[in-house]
Amino acid sequence: MKPALSLNAPQQATDLNNFLSRAKKMDEDGVVRLRAFGDVLAVSVAPIFTSNLFADGPTAIGMRTLKLAEPTEVDSVVLISEVLQRLPQAEQSLHLEIPLDHKPASWTGISAPRNGWKSVEQISEEKISEWAKKGIKDVAESLPDQVGGPVAARIRAQIWSRPVDLGLMLPGAAAFAMAGLGFLVKGEPVNVYRANNWLRLSSSYGHVLTKESSRIA
Repeated sequence: MKPALSLNAPQQATDLNNFLSRAKKMDEDGVVRLRAFGDVLAVSVAPIFTSNLFADGPTAIGMRTLKLAEPTEVDSVVLISEVLQRLPQAEQSLHLEIPLDHKPASWTGISAPRNGWKSVEQISEEKISEWAKKGIKDVAESLPDQVGGPVAARIRAQIWSRPVDLGLMLPGAAAFAMAGLGFLVKGEPVNVYRANNWLRLSSSYGHVLTKESSRIA
């Protein structure tokens, strides 16, 4: 039997509900990784990811962390929809029951660096929002009517792989994830960090991790 996660306050359940509801809108059948060591829980989703670890396409992992009321050790990949079903009860009891593990998606096997991050830049939330909106527009205009699933996936991957900032080689997928997951805060610049070929966008609401784009444009 899996342990329950002990929350500190009802607001944590509300915040998780908002975060995961946004993630589910971006990936209806998506999964979430719940990873707790001690009293810190990392909640990770991937609004955009490639179908396998060797595919040519972007992966943008969105992550929020929260402090638990009790130390716990958990590393589970579960359906977002099943966590959302349990959050109303968790708001009352402060105990979030962990659903049964689901088949992992390809992105859950990716390990971003835990150390060695260096601050490289700050970007305004307006600029990131602008990049996200442009990408959404480009996807809509590039998809022909009645296009098949594999073709549509390839077109989306090409568009979201394009760097929106050539200096950073930041893929558009990262901007899309920051905006779509609600991590942009009005008037708050987004901090950009680099470790090896990874980039991390961070605000007070959450983080998006992605690899540098390998495309020129």
